[in-house]
Amino acid sequence: MKDLKELAQRLEEDGIDIVHVGLFDYASMFRERRLRREQFLEWAKDPRFSNTLPHWDSADNLFGGSPYLTEALSLDLQSYRPWGFEANSAAIVAGYAGPNRDLMPRAVLARQVERARAMGFDIRAAFEFEVIFLDENATSLRDKGYADLGTFVPENKCWSGQTAADQAEFVTDLEAAILDHGVSLFAVAGELGPGCFEATLAAETPMKAADDACFFRQAARSFARRQNMTASFMAHMGSPFPGIGGHVTLSLIDRNTGRNLFSDPSASTNALAKNFIGGMGKLVPEAFALAAHTVNAYRRFAPGSWAPKSVTWAEYTFTTAIRSVPSAAESARLEFRLPGADCNPHLALALMLAGGLDGIEGKIEPPEATPFGGPDDIPPGATKLPRDLKDAADRLKASTLARKAFGDAFTDHFAHACDVEHASLAKAVSAAELARYLEG
Repeated sequence: MKDLKELAQRLEEDGIDIVHVGLFDYASMFRERRLRREQFLEWAKDPRFSNTLPHWDSADNLFGGSPYLTEALSLDLQSYRPWGFEANSAAIVAGYAGPNRDLMPRAVLARQVERARAMGFDIRAAFEFEVIFLDENATSLRDKGYADLGTFVPENKCWSGQTAADQAEFVTDLEAAILDHGVSLFAVAGELGPGCFEATLAAETPMKAADDACFFRQAARSFARRQNMTASFMAHMGSPFPGIGGHVTLSLIDRNTGRNLFSDPSASTNALAKNFIGGMGKLVPEAFALAAHTVNAYRRFAPGSWAPKSVTWAEYTFTTAIRSVPSAAESARLEFRLPGADCNPHLALALMLAGGLDGIEGKIEPPEATPFGGPDDIPPGATKLPRDLKDAADRLKASTLARKAFGDAFTDHFAHACDVEHASLAKAVSAAELARYLEG
């Protein structure tokens, strides 16, 4: 759609009475206004929204950026999709059009997409998320102090056909809730551990793929609440739960021919894909905060977990940070396995793409593949990932590669946001720490 007139016609044709219009913040939450169609079309002539979104933390505490006021918006009419939570409703994603424009996740991704287009590439991308369903609602979580949480299907085994059979109605209804939001879905299945399921989203254009990822998580959370449950995307909730990921899959497409440029007649990882991997190996350790922006995200990288500890790669291997899936067909792709399920999809995809494009521009060769390495193995010469969010923020601030890719304004601001988030929990003491040290 090219303008509001065309959008108004589409809303009429689709029978849309309500429009939810908003922005995705750093936590990927959709901050929105709910407007009736007539009021939306009037508001959209001069759309504005509070400018606070990039200036508050996970608890909605402001940490800078005043004066606080309404800022002009740019509506992405191509983002139009159904809003599955209520009948005759649609959603539209917006972005700031003023001073905060370049601080927002969608704008960071858009910059890398335009860079790829200038290099002659289109992109196909998809996300795969693990999610844990808890037999708890919003009230019971708080009543329990978020401890001793009840699990859904505690007997679940990874990829269990028994879980699929026992919970067929649950899975079918979950799938319907996801599809109702216009999310391109490939599959839903059981995964590793109690209450754990996995949704594989289908390949789309990069912005649609990242938007799909955000709306998928919103749909899953809402579906759980309607079942009197909770859907968790925390990277790691501790025992007995597994760490859960939000993997990013990407292919480069020739803009002129539509051919997948990672495909190779030999069905092996070709030179272009290797350069892409090489570039990621340089940027990802320095700008890892874009893929892991919460304190909890780093719990997933504890020794013994499935999450890799450095930027390794190999063909098909699940224990590496980058999994190459070569093919002579159009399915050839690279999978970025470091982001957790709590990642910001727009920023994680922007990080992957920025590193890969750096590698192609600089013809950067990757390190040797490590098909036999475990997730805790760090090859000689490899750069370790940041140990925590503070380390990640410090590396981001010091990175010339990040500043070149994402700009000084975003790099400084996002690093500060990570510092604030780290400081918010720096004095928190867990029950496990008390049990270990209180009497000793």
